[in-house]
Amino acid sequence: MTQPLPAKISRAVAAVRDAGGVARTPRLAADGHSPHVIARAVAAGALLRVRRGWVAQPQADRELVEAARAGVVLTCVTQARRLGLWVLAGKELHVGAPAHAGGVRAAGRHVHWAEPMVPRNPDALVDPIENVLALVAACQPRDPALAVWESALRKGIVTLEAMRRLDLGPAGRALCAAATPWSDSGLESFVVPRLRWLGLPIVPQAWLAGHRVDFLIGDRLVLQIDGGHHAGPQRDADNAHDADLMLMGNYVVRVGYVAVVERWHEVQDLIMRAIAQGLHRAN
Repeated sequence: MTQPLPAKISRAVAAVRDAGGVARTPRLAADGHSPHVIARAVAAGALLRVRRGWVAQPQADRELVEAARAGVVLTCVTQARRLGLWVLAGKELHVGAPAHAGGVRAAGRHVHWAEPMVPRNPDALVDPIENVLALVAACQPRDPALAVWESALRKGIVTLEAMRRLDLGPAGRALCAAATPWSDSGLESFVVPRLRWLGLPIVPQAWLAGHRVDFLIGDRLVLQIDGGHHAGPQRDADNAHDADLMLMGNYVVRVGYVAVVERWHEVQDLIMRAIAQGLHRAN
């Protein structure tokens, strides 16, 4: 039977847990957990030495442990994904480090050396959202970057006003001008910029036949974009709504994730042909 840890060690382990599972030992010492107590926690297997100045719980988040071990913070699309923002698929770890930083282990990672917009707390292993979005703007193509920004705005974890007050580069300023909080999914953030050249009214999240539609183009051309949830009962409900829309005189174009991300030219061709036939105009 495992013996309970002494109280001082238990409190130190709890402090690491409360810090997210990975913590700097100087911070622990400042909070009253002595190096001797930390060493005893490591010897007992309750904590692990990640690198000099850092310890972690054995079950701690692997990405946080890797960030501490490498001397970096998680940022850009990696931290956007961790925050539940919409990002394109990708497995490469994006991390941030101060310019000319020593001791940073960059192998196998995309390291952003840019000066952060918001100063980084030395105890932090993840970047503030403002830094995340600024790096996304500079790192990613415009449409995926816009999707991340609009996802953050929709979740309410940042405001455009706050982003506009930062000393952003050209890509960040362009996203400040383009982003809105109204897109219902990341895929929808791709659409308006790609169709603006048509010169037609494009209304996101328009209310038709008792439900929202992703986009209403002109008077009656409806563009619906399916995410990964479009299966089973959701598919049945969407098909029923499409039928109601068409009975009301609307024309529905329904496309999926892969089409928008990888075959946009095909989606655009469908919309252009529908417009050429006048399917966007009221009868």
